[in-house]
Amino acid sequence: MTASSVRRQLLAGLLSALACASAWTATVPDTIEQRVAACIACHGREGSSSNSGYFPRLSGKPAGYLFNQLQSFRDGRRFHSDMVYMTRHLSDAYMREMAEYFASLDLPYPRVSTATDASAQVLAHGQALALKGDAARGIPACVACHGSALMGVQPGVPPLLGLPRLYIASQLGAWLTDDRHALPPDCMTDVGRKLSSADINAVASWLATQPVPANTHPAKSPPAPLPMKCSAMPE
Repeated sequence: MTASSVRRQLLAGLLSALACASAWTATVPDTIEQRVAACIACHGREGSSSNSGYFPRLSGKPAGYLFNQLQSFRDGRRFHSDMVYMTRHLSDAYMREMAEYFASLDLPYPRVSTATDASAQVLAHGQALALKGDAARGIPACVACHGSALMGVQPGVPPLLGLPRLYIASQLGAWLTDDRHALPPDCMTDVGRKLSSADINAVASWLATQPVPANTHPAKSPPAPLPMKCSAMPE
């Protein structure tokens, strides 16, 4: 094979590759589904991480909550290197579009595993905190803000069921250690500082083993007036 024929073959191969790349690029739809593919890579469309996983579900959460979290990563109130990198140049309008897209998804929850290494005493303590709180220490029940079904409340309170134990514990711990913040009034910081490590382990263990109800949509309003002012529920 001569040098000129080799060059012709290389040129033909290059042109073919460019043509294929051009054709592939032209078929990629410019849709919100395609643009949030990076989110789905970690979170999954259903948030289908296992009970020992870390990434939380996005689909079906209140749009206001998702928008607030994207803002918090961008503006320095929450810290996760990948999320900070991905949100640092996003506008409010684009983040709101993303939040509304994921909030609109009505996908089934993965089955919750009831297997746990937590003792019956630990689970009972977690259940008491979730359903009754601890008035003596000024800790409101989770249901008081997150809804009687613990599936969140519009417009900005997230669900607590269907989440991995590790994720729940890490986020409660972030409020306790002052590594996570919200816009004022920052109610979860006030609550988190009153929780002990044992409280966090107990409530995370109990929540992670609770079945998700048939109606997975967030409530339109809390079951009663909130026990404290919170930026997630503007008056």
